[in-house]
Amino acid sequence: MKSHVLSQLRSLEAESIHIMREVVAEMERPCLLFSGGKDSIVMLHLAVKAFAPARVPFPIMHVDTGLNFQTVLDCRDRWVERTGVQLVIASVQEGIDRGLVQEEPNGSRNRIQTPVLLEAVEKHGFDALFGGGRRDEEKARAKERVFSFRDDFGQWDPKNQRPEIWSLYNGRVHQGESIRVFPLSNWTELDIWAYIEAEEIDLPDLYLAKEREVVERGGMLFEVNGFTPLKDGETAEVRSTRYRTVGDANLTACVASEASTLHAVVEEVAAVRLTERGATRGDDKVSEAAMEDRKKEGYF
Repeated sequence: MKSHVLSQLRSLEAESIHIMREVVAEMERPCLLFSGGKDSIVMLHLAVKAFAPARVPFPIMHVDTGLNFQTVLDCRDRWVERTGVQLVIASVQEGIDRGLVQEEPNGSRNRIQTPVLLEAVEKHGFDALFGGGRRDEEKARAKERVFSFRDDFGQWDPKNQRPEIWSLYNGRVHQGESIRVFPLSNWTELDIWAYIEAEEIDLPDLYLAKEREVVERGGMLFEVNGFTPLKDGETAEVRSTRYRTVGDANLTACVASEASTLHAVVEEVAAVRLTERGATRGDDKVSEAAMEDRKKEGYF
């Protein structure tokens, strides 16, 4: 007898596609938050599959901090051209220029993305935002539901979450309220990479190992470039590195790696025990509750 049991990856894919279709059926104006990183790219790939042969029925939004790796922007533009999806850009630099937000002393624009995001959500009338958060990444994300309710200030209350019994999702909101939706909640980093390899998904080349000029700071390796120039007394070295996650170029570290192919990355990720955010994101090291604090304020 022929088996109809889905593989782990196909089961995750089917769940994510179901969630996306559910959002489009329930909500009036959804939007996909797109950073150009691996998780948001996988989300867009799934959205294309979910609604083929029609076009993706919602826009994507990039909250542009102005501190992006150029290869990430190039990859974003390739996906927009390939899929024909509408791109909305919410610029943090424009927010700074208008006085909406103020630059922080530590150089991070992570926290000040939130008011820019919320302004764009209100301007365009989005009532559901797809995010690429996964539960294995960070403890605040681990306790967030697939449909994450946000009040009319865009804030998240972790003590007031809606039940999702039998994967039934409640997207009912009042005027001004919204839902953040995480179709990749049950995926792991290894699942993401295995899926990228299986589907041959186009990514920024930062994710693959090559020789880069780097400097060690606080136990992390930062590539020497226009965003992270050498400081007095520092010495650069050339090492084979790759990026496990992509954020602001001035705060995202790379890791020592020889994984220059997708298959090699899958094998490498299968052996690690530290999440990509814990290993490489300087903006998450502000405090133990840095991510949860930002989410309560309206962050992704």
